[in-house]
Amino acid sequence: MRPPSFLPDALRQRLQRHKIATLAELKQALGTEVALTVFRKLKELDYLTSYSHRGQYYTLPEIARFDSKGLWSYEGVWFSRHGTLLATAQHFVNHAPQGYFAEELASALHVQVHDALRQLVLRRQITRQSISGLYLYTCTDASTRQRQLLSRRTRQAVPTLTDASRLQVAPEEVQAAIILFYSLLDEQQRRLYAGLESLKLGHGGDHQLAQLLGLNPHTIARGRQQLLEHGVEFERVRKSGGGRKRLEKKRRN
Repeated sequence: MRPPSFLPDALRQRLQRHKIATLAELKQALGTEVALTVFRKLKELDYLTSYSHRGQYYTLPEIARFDSKGLWSYEGVWFSRHGTLLATAQHFVNHAPQGYFAEELASALHVQVHDALRQLVLRRQITRQSISGLYLYTCTDASTRQRQLLSRRTRQAVPTLTDASRLQVAPEEVQAAIILFYSLLDEQQRRLYAGLESLKLGHGGDHQLAQLLGLNPHTIARGRQQLLEHGVEFERVRKSGGGRKRLEKKRRN
């Protein structure tokens, strides 16, 4: 007697109709009680597993409509373009400009992440550092981690241009105050201040600051790089050799 033949199309039709399904529902659709048989057929369809609800739901890439962060939700069940909760948390931490505190990442992913972050740290796939009594989770790459920590600390220490909405002051007055403060700085301080604000503003910050402060974007990028590399000259306003050349006094014969 020939063994029963199972076709993956039965699973595809079930998922296309209902978007997501549990293992029990897929067994029913395929007409089998064997979980391994379901997974063999799912593999042919390049399936996705939910990162929420303990991975108990399944769907297909053609069904998911991922947002700009690579996430998709259906009836409160969350899927990720990056795969499991561990893989998704690692991707988010590695690509976050300022790293993530656990509560921030939980809010971004809509699930609790403490256990996932602990596992990633133990596997040395991400790192963590205590800041203000909380663990900040950052990338394992040293240069990326340094940028994340610097950006986080400067954001916490100094109000940014993007924080101006929190102040009970008109935006025009805030801009005028910034320009006045900027005008009191020397050449190096202006470059470094613009670089600091660029770090806090993130993508597009150079262009925004260039318009506000009348600076060349390359100057802003240079200031940002100096801060990241700790290449600040404390004794000079200009670099050695900069400025007008000294004139020698002419003596009469």
